[in-house]
Amino acid sequence: MAEKNSGNNNIFILTIDLEEWYHILDLDSIADHNKWEHLEVRIYDNTYKILDILGKKKIKATFFVLGWIAKKFPDLVRHISDQGHEIGSHSQNHILIYKSDYKSFKYDLQESIDTIQSIINKKVVAFRAPGFSIKEDSLWAFKIIAEAGILIDSSIFPAMRAHGGIKQFRIDSPFLLKIGEYIIQEFPINIFKLGFFKIPFNGGGYFRIIPFYIFKYFANRSNYVMTYFHPRDFDPYQPLIEGMSFIKKI
Repeated sequence: MAEKNSGNNNIFILTIDLEEWYHILDLDSIADHNKWEHLEVRIYDNTYKILDILGKKKIKATFFVLGWIAKKFPDLVRHISDQGHEIGSHSQNHILIYKSDYKSFKYDLQESIDTIQSIINKKVVAFRAPGFSIKEDSLWAFKIIAEAGILIDSSIFPAMRAHGGIKQFRIDSPFLLKIGEYIIQEFPINIFKLGFFKIPFNGGGYFRIIPFYIFKYFANRSNYVMTYFHPRDFDPYQPLIEGMSFIKKI
């Protein structure tokens, strides 16, 4: 999962959350899963664009795949796995964990694991929560994650954010998380500390907002960088969804 950046001792990890352009959180107009079936398919072109870049650079990434995507586009997920990239779960239906409950999340996670494993014929041992939605009051999710056989997690966002985050969490580098008899290797999102400020800079919308030279400045001064993209991040012509705020449109 980790690669050393040539030229320094930093560890850069490249991850892709494999979801469609309409898998935007907290939008009532798109929350109904039945609507997804009738929306434009853009994930093939955008994902192949990513795979082409990775292939040319000879870089492997971890793809956190929605079970819903795997079920609908099994050939795409199988192709990503055949290219040598790691496949993890991003849940089945992209539901925020802090809006779920113990029983619902357990079922959703297991469904995603079963769906993905049946396609790639490999054990799924990595997980990322939709929207990094494990918060202080939803830490119970780690027990379910551990019992499902997940060995590697990347769900902790140690700062405030729209869909989760743990503001008081002080660790933003890899560590071992002990859950009863289970041990999970946690790869949290890292941040850049500037005085009292904790600045996320290395994923999704942050890439679009932060100038590249500032990203390089932060990254080159970090021993560990966990990046995350979505296929839609590579699609300048993605459709806009009804009800999106001005910030989301940007």
